[in-house]
Amino acid sequence: MEDTLKNEIDWCRQIIDLRFEQYFCAEDDERKLLDVHLCTPPEPDTDSPYGESILRLQLSFDERLILTLALLPHLCPQALDSFFLNNKVLGRPYTEFGGWHGKSHSGFLPTCETALFLLAGDNLALRLQIMRLFENDQKLVSSRLLQLEYGEPGEPKNSAALRLSSEYLEYLTTGVQNKPDYSLHFPAKRITSRLEWEDLVLADTTRREINQLITWINHSEEILDGFGLRKNLKNGYRVLFYGPPGTGKTLTATLIGKKLGMDVYRVDLSQVVSKYIGETEKNLSNIFDQAESRNWILFFDEADSLFGARTQTNNSNDRAANQEISYLLQRVEDFPGIVILASNLKSNIDEAFSRRFQSSVYFSMPDTDERLTLWKNIFEKTPVENREEIFEYFAEKYELAGGALTNVARYAAISAIMDKHEVINKLDLQQAISRELLKEGKIA
Repeated sequence: MEDTLKNEIDWCRQIIDLRFEQYFCAEDDERKLLDVHLCTPPEPDTDSPYGESILRLQLSFDERLILTLALLPHLCPQALDSFFLNNKVLGRPYTEFGGWHGKSHSGFLPTCETALFLLAGDNLALRLQIMRLFENDQKLVSSRLLQLEYGEPGEPKNSAALRLSSEYLEYLTTGVQNKPDYSLHFPAKRITSRLEWEDLVLADTTRREINQLITWINHSEEILDGFGLRKNLKNGYRVLFYGPPGTGKTLTATLIGKKLGMDVYRVDLSQVVSKYIGETEKNLSNIFDQAESRNWILFFDEADSLFGARTQTNNSNDRAANQEISYLLQRVEDFPGIVILASNLKSNIDEAFSRRFQSSVYFSMPDTDERLTLWKNIFEKTPVENREEIFEYFAEKYELAGGALTNVARYAAISAIMDKHEVINKLDLQQAISRELLKEGKIA
């Protein structure tokens, strides 16, 4: 793997040297006629992550150089030192070199302009052709190899920072393929569960709605093409889960992903929302941009905090908040994948957005039979005294959702340990139920 990357870096340095020689030589110098595309790239090594990626994506000469250029600050930053050269006439760096400076990294960091300089020089026709490679529908961006970071509004598009996505950087340099995880720059967390689909306890009407969502995920192409609906329907699917806390909204979203082999990412709204104008949209854009090229389910828990009703515009803060909601409406509506929003109350969700849901699924409090099933499932491997009799008694007497029952199980086990007995008894469970009800402002 090291040899493959070294050969690729050497090839990129060869192109940098040639372009600089051409750029600063006399007009009648024969070197002006040399084409950097004559610098033959090394043969990709199929056994290396880098070579595998080049072959799988069928990257062209230009795309390959752009990728290597984005790798240089990480693997060979000194190869870019030539770009620090100043224009002696103006006493400042050359505009055509592009580049930007990090806060702690002292080296040159490439932009799209840097790649255009190397590949096109001052050839305008070729420059326009290569600029196309930075569009969202092109391989480098659509595959999430590159993340183009733009500066202030109104600045040229080619001033965007040329960055490798974190997961591809790790894969190309170590061979490890990790999924994105929560960070300040990626405020979403992949959620999983040790439970299986068969462990999910739902009302029949709720389960039917969930099965419709699963059918769409499995057969969307057949529905759009086979039934002639592609002209009128979009690929994406938006669904609202609403109902009392603890009724299984998050668990259902997680198990849908597990059942279908899809990653479910819960968006941390506390990190997405920013008091600074424009930052909320930027945070959301980062999540949606990454999710669009992957088979993800986006899950917005407590969605009413961000998707809530818009307010009357009385000041700049109101306008900014309404702008954030409008941006969300557009991104969610255009998202080609699955978006699940969860809320305790449907009425808290903005009315304009509610109309855009394909379905709204109500998660009701479990009835007596469902509660009995939950008791048996949660305590399946737990030693409980007179379990059948006790479970029937508590299922009939107390209206508790699955989330509350898992807390009951924890409290009861702690009580049993503290009282030094190996089997949970009725008193342990009764005390645990009383404690859980007290949290909800109720009395057992």
